[in-house]
Amino acid sequence: MNIVELIKAVIFGIVEGVAEWLPISSTGHLILLNELIPLKMSESFYESFEVIIQLGAVLAVLFCYKDRILPFSREKEQRKKAYALWRLALIGAVPSAVIGLLFDGILDEYLYNSTVVCIMLVSYGAAFILVERFRSHRTVLVSNTESMTITDALKVGAFQVLALVPGTSRSGATILGGMLTGLSRETAAEYSFFLAIPTMAGAGALKLVKLLCSSEKITGEEILLLAVGCAVAFLVSCLAIGFLTDFVKRHSFSAFGVYRIIFGGGLLIYFFTK
Repeated sequence: MNIVELIKAVIFGIVEGVAEWLPISSTGHLILLNELIPLKMSESFYESFEVIIQLGAVLAVLFCYKDRILPFSREKEQRKKAYALWRLALIGAVPSAVIGLLFDGILDEYLYNSTVVCIMLVSYGAAFILVERFRSHRTVLVSNTESMTITDALKVGAFQVLALVPGTSRSGATILGGMLTGLSRETAAEYSFFLAIPTMAGAGALKLVKLLCSSEKITGEEILLLAVGCAVAFLVSCLAIGFLTDFVKRHSFSAFGVYRIIFGGGLLIYFFTK
């Protein structure tokens, strides 16, 4: 095993763990990272790698919120709350699951390119700034996830469909959608975490099954790199989730909007001058 490739896998896991939860687009960052320090694996395996390492990030949500989302409490009321969260998460994941399964090939062929990623980074960066600027004129209708209805979940889930376009950011689309539909900033961020469980676990599991069923030979080195990426993504995700949960209590998302515009603009210049 090449130690350099192991270090690269660690870096990919770190970027995934941070960028998956902060509304800055993990896809955009992984595309740039793969340009700068490409992993030595086949192109088809890499396409699976960047999705499957999300499973590590999903496990971080289950770990960080185990007391609320795992229905193993002895208290009946707590179990009911956990089942209610699962119901909201599963219902919210339906729109993107349906659209994703129907148009997966089309999205991969026409939208997975650097130009689209850059445009989405900048566009949603501007959207975050505008939403936060005019947010004071909107009434917060839902102040916690326990008060969310199925309709609220479907509304946010509809916004998650936008994240099928690379560069949008799944967390960015759902948080922005939640705020626009009346959720408080904290509730939108928290529900985005819960919604990620069925969404990302489903996408990662589907890629894993396709990879195992493919005729392509998978090397032991590739499996090790995937395991390392998942493990690091889990550890870093735990820190990123804690950071964002604390951040939204005191700050707006405007800073992420500015970062997206700068990063997207810089990425656009990089690819056009390469």
